[in-house]
Amino acid sequence: MTYLNIPETVLRDRNGLWTAREIAQQPDAWMETSQLLADKGTALGRFLAPLLADPRLRIILTGAGTSAFIGECLEPVLTARLGKRVEAIATTDLVSGPDEYFQADVPTLLVSFGRSGSSPESVAAVNLADTILDRCYHLVITCNSAGELYRIAEARSNCFALALPEQTHDRSFAMTSSFSSMMLAALGAFTPLLKDAGTVARLADAGRFVLSHHIAALQKLADANFGRVVYLGSKGFKGLAREASLKLLELTDGQIVTTFDSPLGFRHGPKTIINDRTLVMMFVSSDPYTRQYDLDLLDELRADGEVGRVIAISARACARVTAGDHMLVEGADDMKDALLLFPYILFAQVYAFYHALRLGNAPDSPSASGTVNRVVKGVTIHDLKGSKGPKAVPEAG
Repeated sequence: MTYLNIPETVLRDRNGLWTAREIAQQPDAWMETSQLLADKGTALGRFLAPLLADPRLRIILTGAGTSAFIGECLEPVLTARLGKRVEAIATTDLVSGPDEYFQADVPTLLVSFGRSGSSPESVAAVNLADTILDRCYHLVITCNSAGELYRIAEARSNCFALALPEQTHDRSFAMTSSFSSMMLAALGAFTPLLKDAGTVARLADAGRFVLSHHIAALQKLADANFGRVVYLGSKGFKGLAREASLKLLELTDGQIVTTFDSPLGFRHGPKTIINDRTLVMMFVSSDPYTRQYDLDLLDELRADGEVGRVIAISARACARVTAGDHMLVEGADDMKDALLLFPYILFAQVYAFYHALRLGNAPDSPSASGTVNRVVKGVTIHDLKGSKGPKAVPEAG
């Protein structure tokens, strides 16, 4: 077997087999996750419908690290689609300052993402929400049915849990298929964008196209060994840029300087990172209005002549995209930005994987010091002063 064009035996020797396999399996994982949503759709609908009918409902998308970035990717589209107050707030923020984030008298749906579902902050955020909020409900989306979050959700009447297919429970250090599959589950749970099985099949085909047609170019790009890498994206793509930046940081064990921003925000100081050893990857929006701002900065970076290389990642070809380095997701030119999150992230994951190998790093366990772990360690959860324990809440519906 080969994964990402590398034989399994070589990947095993380089301690990168799980990472490569989990990146490559994502189109299939999306199909399986979609089937799970179809199977659970009736029960999930019964849970969500009465909550979404409340005009005062606040939805908080939460998780730690990569799981938190799922919320950042989805916050804009869910806000627009649901017409509600939707906020992405990391568990690491909720736990350290619960009284400043939770509003006791506002009915709240806490959507918790977790690969293992056992990180201390994720569990604490659920407990704090039930303690502080008068009316609180939980949707848990996890890749591990044996995790603490799933166990809690199964035991409480104000919760609904989705345990994704086992293959999405990534065994490698860096979250890849767990990230995209949990994101797909949430998008499907709250919007009709994935109701048509044909849409999910097209999404999987778009992913397979990236993994078959751009592998060699991404490997060559990694071989160029840029010392600085910047990811840019507007709206939900800014969350995706943050996740892309983290993937490179994790897999190279911090050896590469990496950052993220929006195209409009980049000019306001962060652009000073640019030099001739900097690579910029821009996730170009297909929304006609937003796309203008993305292409303006793309033109500017190319005209400046200061950047080592700038690459436009786009689903739509146009003269401004193809005027310089670009990578296209063919067959996806009519897809909305919310769907393009999925094929776009593959470019960053594959590039980070190859760059790790280029540096001699082990993708499956990249932290040479061992001080950064797959499931976070060393977190002490402190008692909230004056807490009287979880409040009783009515069952959903």
